[in-house]
Amino acid sequence: MTIAPNTATVRTEEHDGTLVITIDRPEARNAIDGATARALADAIDHLDARDDLTVGILTGAGGVFSAGMDLKAFAAGDTPIVPGRGFAGVTRAEIKTPLIAAVEGYALGGGTEMALACDIIVAARDATFGQTEVHYGIVPPEGGIVRLPERIPRNIALELLLTGDPLPAERAERFGLVNHLTEPGEALTRALELAARIAHNAPLAVAAVHRVVNERTAFGDQEAFHEQDRIVAPVLASEDAKEGARAFAEKRPPHWQGR
Repeated sequence: MTIAPNTATVRTEEHDGTLVITIDRPEARNAIDGATARALADAIDHLDARDDLTVGILTGAGGVFSAGMDLKAFAAGDTPIVPGRGFAGVTRAEIKTPLIAAVEGYALGGGTEMALACDIIVAARDATFGQTEVHYGIVPPEGGIVRLPERIPRNIALELLLTGDPLPAERAERFGLVNHLTEPGEALTRALELAARIAHNAPLAVAAVHRVVNERTAFGDQEAFHEQDRIVAPVLASEDAKEGARAFAEKRPPHWQGR
């Protein structure tokens, strides 16, 4: 049996058939840079490779899930995209093991997209989701556009995607995005309780259910990602996208040029 990987920015811990994967960059609100993305991909690979691990939990340290892309790193040319696996090595990966997101604090931008890539979401009542990319001249191409309208009402998803407004966890729970709400600081505890109930069941049965449900929708996701990428590629390569990252790093309002 191999030992779960740990790095400077990603920690793993085993709990009776469950692997807890923790993003550990609290000083950066657990924003994802290239090294963290690769470490998360390694942790997910380890989870899928272990027959004795039935469930995974993805969470963040310091009371924050993830603020999404590390825009300062992005402005400097560092990318949190892992080839073939998407943002943080998670959003486009074919993950074989059921994955629960335990969300405290902010899950913004890519943070929301990471949660959307999970099968189940547990969130603290004061947690906040949001696809804020339009504020920075970019779009949420790692699941925000593709998955959010399938997880909550389309008109609500469009409003959130077009405005970049936040989505409080209690409202997200009413729309069905969040499975369970907890008191602040208890999301991981509830996620572990849920994971234990899943891990108690026959592993082959759990794996089969997860595979059938995911493969039923995976083809649609991949086709949607392909078409989306064709449409948004010019946006992500635009001068406005570069300006959005620069403005964030320099703590000033962006100056959009529409090109």
